[in-house]
Amino acid sequence: MSRTPASALYWRILGINGLIFAIGTVLLAVAPITISSPILLRELPVLVIGLAVMMAANAFLLRASLSPLERLTALMARLDSLRSRDRLSSTGSGDLFHLVDQFNAMLDRLEADRSISTAVVLDAQEAERRRIAQELHDEIGQSLTVVLLELKSVADRAPEAVAEELRGVQEVVRSSLDEVRRVARRLRPGVLDDLGLTSALTALAGEFSATGGPRVTRRVQTGLEDLGPDAELVIYRIAQEGLTNVWRHSGARNVELSLAQDEEGGVVLRVVDDGSGPPTEVGSGIHGMRERAMLIGAELTIGRAGGGGTEVKLEVPPTGPRPAAGG
Repeated sequence: MSRTPASALYWRILGINGLIFAIGTVLLAVAPITISSPILLRELPVLVIGLAVMMAANAFLLRASLSPLERLTALMARLDSLRSRDRLSSTGSGDLFHLVDQFNAMLDRLEADRSISTAVVLDAQEAERRRIAQELHDEIGQSLTVVLLELKSVADRAPEAVAEELRGVQEVVRSSLDEVRRVARRLRPGVLDDLGLTSALTALAGEFSATGGPRVTRRVQTGLEDLGPDAELVIYRIAQEGLTNVWRHSGARNVELSLAQDEEGGVVLRVVDDGSGPPTEVGSGIHGMRERAMLIGAELTIGRAGGGGTEVKLEVPPTGPRPAAGG
């Protein structure tokens, strides 16, 4: 039967106390030390020293053996289920190394289960977005187009007074058709599939600038390599949510959208505004951004920007070794 950490700690405490008692017994037996009854004043130092040695030995043993509990408590207090790779080192953990290893293994299992369930949910969400966008484009968009053509045909044959009113209705329908198309593009950006991430982000920034909101400055690197469709979709959605939050909540007048890739292949997305600063509470939008970042092993941070606004920063790690230059 293997010894558990609890039983190991029990036997060590019992052993060190037994050793101290044994040493004390030997000293009383062979050394010129005696304890009278009642205790004499000159004998008190012997008892005090013996008690101090016992307490010091127990304190050292318990301190060394139970110190991982403090680190475990600190980790549990700061633990965020959407922040991966936060683990305790089992090196030097004394009798509780097994507990630390099991705790780390539990975190691995929880994060794996969370990643799988989140991936399933987000895949279903993207499929539903794609379906709704397709229906908006094919059904409502085509119906509104037919209405526009019919209105034009009727306006061409109607008296001038009625034709003027019909042209006003045409403009309303045309605006509705444009809005339907914008909603469909936000639900499923076809440009991301057709032209890639750089073009999709450029179009996204231009669309937000055209809504009358903050002025968007783009600094998007071209020629990104080895990202893959999943990472591209995550980057696009987080940029989209970041710009939406700026537009709705920050009161900013300017926002910068940047995307760059380093020499190792890692990609950094930044959405920086000059608004009122980071949110005080985490809403569903930020929670969704963190879930998406977790899916590709990226790190998402939301903090105060240098100018006092908010910076949303997504760091996507390299997916593999970079090819050698010239080779």
